[in-house]
Amino acid sequence: MCEMSIKYKDNEAVKDSPNKYETVTVSAANVIKSWKASLFSYEWLLPDGRIKDLKELPQSEQAKREEIETLLKRNSPLERPILGIGLLENIEIGANKEVFLTLCAHNVPHIEVHIPKNHKEDFTDFIA
Repeated sequence: MCEMSIKYKDNEAVKDSPNKYETVTVSAANVIKSWKASLFSYEWLLPDGRIKDLKELPQSEQAKREEIETLLKRNSPLERPILGIGLLENIEIGANKEVFLTLCAHNVPHIEVHIPKNHKEDFTDFIA
């Protein structure tokens, strides 16, 4: 899947505040390493940092992943996730984690995301 061209579209939240966000391409592996420290990562990640298989996800997350899988099969545009910096200074996926993590599950190495412009320096190690 990582060799296919992925179409993206702006996140709806970004459309409302375009001056606050910037679109960048990040290293999926580096983001996952950081996001593993998130309080919310347990739903999608195994303790060693691997993405859970569809059947291992909570039922509500299975439905979200299946929706993204369908969009990928149709080559439909995916809404870019929004990343931020959490309280523990780790990456947090503020919106569309199902997009980001489904692409990671397909070994997509670089993913387009939105980040807050005023935090760009915090993303230096993650931008591809």
